[in-house]
Amino acid sequence: MSHTVITTTTTTVRSGGSILNTGYLGTIPGMLKIGQTLSLLIAFLCVYCVNGWPNWHASCFFVVVALWFLLAFSIFLLMHLFRLQGKMPCINWPLTEFFHYSVGCVLLFIASIVAAVNNGRASALVAGSVFGFIATFLMAVNLWTSYSMACGRQAGASV
Repeated sequence: MSHTVITTTTTTVRSGGSILNTGYLGTIPGMLKIGQTLSLLIAFLCVYCVNGWPNWHASCFFVVVALWFLLAFSIFLLMHLFRLQGKMPCINWPLTEFFHYSVGCVLLFIASIVAAVNNGRASALVAGSVFGFIATFLMAVNLWTSYSMACGRQAGASV
């Protein structure tokens, strides 16, 4: 009579054991998020700190759009830094970011055009709209690079 012994070994791997995922900042999505956040912060401050806006409604629209997406992208950056996506698996985070980038790209592009057209030769508004266009470009690049993760082919899908 022969006996077979099967041994099972469980191995867990911890990535550094730290709370912060500082390696994310060196990746392309991390650098894009930092660039978007900084350009939106500069654009917001340029437009918000202007005295005597030539067109109050256009400037308010730009400030609201820039501030909203500045806060949203800061939250996404912090979520990646603290690895919070794994703690909330009920939300499809790549798809959430994809939709947020697509809406943000369109709205910030419109707000930057409105700020560029209605700047009244105020140099701070011109600078704000330029940084808005830079943030729009960075969002479009991030949207393009994240498309394969959010909406790409699923594993096992037939060609």
